[in-house]
Amino acid sequence: MGKNIVVLGGGVGGLVAANRLRKKLGREHKVFLVDRRIKYEFTPSFLWLMMGWRRADQIVRDLTRLGRKGIEYINAEVTKIDPTNRTVKTTVKDFNYDYLIVSLGAELAPEAVPGFSESAYNIYDRVGVEMLRDALQVFSFGTLPVLITSLPFKCPAAPYEAALLADHYLRKKRLRDKVDLQVYTPEGLPMPVAGPVVGNAVKQILEQRNIGFNPTMKVVSIDQKKKEVTFEKGEKTNFDLIIGVPPHRSPNVVKEAELTDQTGWVPVDKGKLTTRFDDLYAIGDVSSIKLPSGKMLPKAGVFAHFEAEVVAHNIVADIYGIGTQREFEGNGYCFLETGFGKAGMATGNFYADPEPQVKLRRAHWMWHWGKILFEKYWLWRWF
Repeated sequence: MGKNIVVLGGGVGGLVAANRLRKKLGREHKVFLVDRRIKYEFTPSFLWLMMGWRRADQIVRDLTRLGRKGIEYINAEVTKIDPTNRTVKTTVKDFNYDYLIVSLGAELAPEAVPGFSESAYNIYDRVGVEMLRDALQVFSFGTLPVLITSLPFKCPAAPYEAALLADHYLRKKRLRDKVDLQVYTPEGLPMPVAGPVVGNAVKQILEQRNIGFNPTMKVVSIDQKKKEVTFEKGEKTNFDLIIGVPPHRSPNVVKEAELTDQTGWVPVDKGKLTTRFDDLYAIGDVSSIKLPSGKMLPKAGVFAHFEAEVVAHNIVADIYGIGTQREFEGNGYCFLETGFGKAGMATGNFYADPEPQVKLRRAHWMWHWGKILFEKYWLWRWF
């Protein structure tokens, strides 16, 4: 008999998993993808949108296009996950599943920091990025902090890229000497999971561009009227324009299904991405994987992609009873846009013991063009 495989979430992990499953399974097996959005947004290009190097229509794709591949896309909100009875309820229809892949990502919670929504431009929200683009066009002097409000947050390089690209933009407009550009973060170093060598290298890049790095600074509130940011230890700073990273949290429907643990995210087997429930997997930002170093695997699209490949392979192997099970090995990479037509590239194994083995290659035009080609390929490949 055919199996029902339900994929929750149409982000990177969900798209890759659904595509791989549909390609490898016979049509007697159903592949459903459920997402409350009808449009997929290629978030790695959001900062290019901020710079005016992309339009929204260039990085957005319609999820209904998945139907051409035989993937049954359902535009709906997930309202309940019942692992015991193997059911999923949505605002459109309910599902009985044989296999469930939870790839619902991390939700943004700007309301968790008083004043954030009124004061900061959210670089993880397309509309927020477009508003930031417009604000930068008329910004000519003052204080510009990049605020990382809390941990964890997805794409650990993004706020540092935002600072470097803002620096690029202001230098091109010959306004850089009129702007105080600072990064504030609860982290001790940039991208700390990648290790101190990478963290210090990114810090050095910031310093070379006269961008202040302020570690172990957790935002408590933002006062739009006073143009003032307050931090946990009582420090304050003024602002004229804020580039912001809001708090992240797992979706309520995942918590209500009792899939999460004390971290607030879904713990999974680090190799097979299985949960404590049979045939229920969690991949991408919604999942939680503890590394040998004691830190958590970063939330990044590259990990969601590779995890999806593993889960799809293992489900197919289980259905057909052939082939061996694969495991996610913790390898990943990340572009670091530095502006002026260049980007760095960090690659390595995050499962290495006792610490992740990650190398940051120096900024070069080759990596910038590599990211451009990656963008084009990715949007073509999965749609």
